[in-house]
Amino acid sequence: MRFFSLRQISRAVLLSTSASVALTLSAQAATVNAAAQATPSAAQSSVNRLTPANSTDGIIALVNENAILKSELVAAITQTQARAKAAGEPIANSAQLQSEVLNALILRELQLSMVKRVGLNPDEAAINQRLGQIAQAEGLSSISALQQRLDAAQPGSYAALRAQLIEDAAIQALQQRQITNRVRISEQDIDAFLASPEAKRLNQSEYQTIHVRVPYIDDYSRLSEAQRAEALKVAQALRTRLLVPNVDVAEAVAASQGNYPIPLQGGDMGFHQAASLPTELSSEITKLEVGAVSAPLVTPEGIDIIKLANKNSSDTVLIPQWNTRHILIKVDELQTDALAEQKINDLYEQLRSGADFAGLASTYSDDPGSAGRGGDLDWVSEDDMIGPFEAVMKNTAVGDYSAPFKTQFGWHILKVDGKRQQDVSDQYRRNMARQALYQRLAPQAREDWLQELRAGAYIQVLG
Repeated sequence: MRFFSLRQISRAVLLSTSASVALTLSAQAATVNAAAQATPSAAQSSVNRLTPANSTDGIIALVNENAILKSELVAAITQTQARAKAAGEPIANSAQLQSEVLNALILRELQLSMVKRVGLNPDEAAINQRLGQIAQAEGLSSISALQQRLDAAQPGSYAALRAQLIEDAAIQALQQRQITNRVRISEQDIDAFLASPEAKRLNQSEYQTIHVRVPYIDDYSRLSEAQRAEALKVAQALRTRLLVPNVDVAEAVAASQGNYPIPLQGGDMGFHQAASLPTELSSEITKLEVGAVSAPLVTPEGIDIIKLANKNSSDTVLIPQWNTRHILIKVDELQTDALAEQKINDLYEQLRSGADFAGLASTYSDDPGSAGRGGDLDWVSEDDMIGPFEAVMKNTAVGDYSAPFKTQFGWHILKVDGKRQQDVSDQYRRNMARQALYQRLAPQAREDWLQELRAGAYIQVLG
């Protein structure tokens, strides 16, 4: 069960023109610990709290050259309360809540202003991927279907959702850049960590998980108490069935479905390394014994049930690598695609006639980093190269070369000189140690940066 506290409120604040849109998303707003303050009395809270009933819309705060409206604060408070209620810990609309949420809105405004100054532009493909995930979570087959549903409920909602995702992604990228510049982890720090008892958890275990979600019938901000209770009842029934040893997962899911109107999602997810699991899931899974099932995990999208079906432990991490070389003919303002294709085809014919690959690469390749080495790219691992190049590399036999193919850089021919299974256990453990240290240091670095950002800004709270 996820719980909310006043110190966590800024993590749940979402800015959106539509509550139905905002509450579909994961909370990614800026956070900061509020300054210590006395808790107002019940009478004071009743008088000071801002609600739609007593708010005449206007400016509630000035942040540098921008303004935050009372209506924005009211919407953010409402959304925060809805998320807290869905997580099982309702929050009263108090003066303290109002102060916390306003603080989060101010920090968000400061970060968005900085995003504009530095010119951060989130990847469009990543935004579309997130929209696709939201559509799937809502039981829809496409982004277009999501757009139709949102705009049918409230015109303009889809555009607001997309804008919200773009803002959230930009803020996340900005924070990542700022934190990375502040967190310094030396090789000595990693050595010390690896020598500590905490490093024992950095193993190469693989976890076979069963992960099933009970989706909500509607956006949870609109769910009645009875609907929330119905979803939880289904989740609890599913958990009971999954506790049975050697359970047939499909049968357990089907039996738990009953009359619940939204299909349950998920099933046996197979084996995953701990490092590849999402942080929130890995923290739950790694605590489970084999055969154990988590308590229902309430999320904004549904209620999750996770069972650890099996676990494989290993002290060795082996990855495939290819010893690869290539010839590149660029496509740019000086060389058209047609001319580049003609050149690569001529080189291919020379290879077929017995020409030396390394010699042709040294003479004709437009890749300055490898041409001087006969096109040698050294040993290449999965995900080191762009998708089209990796796909051709994997389908080329050792000792053979490919037909010409095109990527975003131009036209290529590649040759695979060798293939091996490389032991990267030590590198893996050091990378995991670096990640663990970063996760430990990043929250404080983020808080420090946000405090500095606010200290250097002009902020005036009105009313």
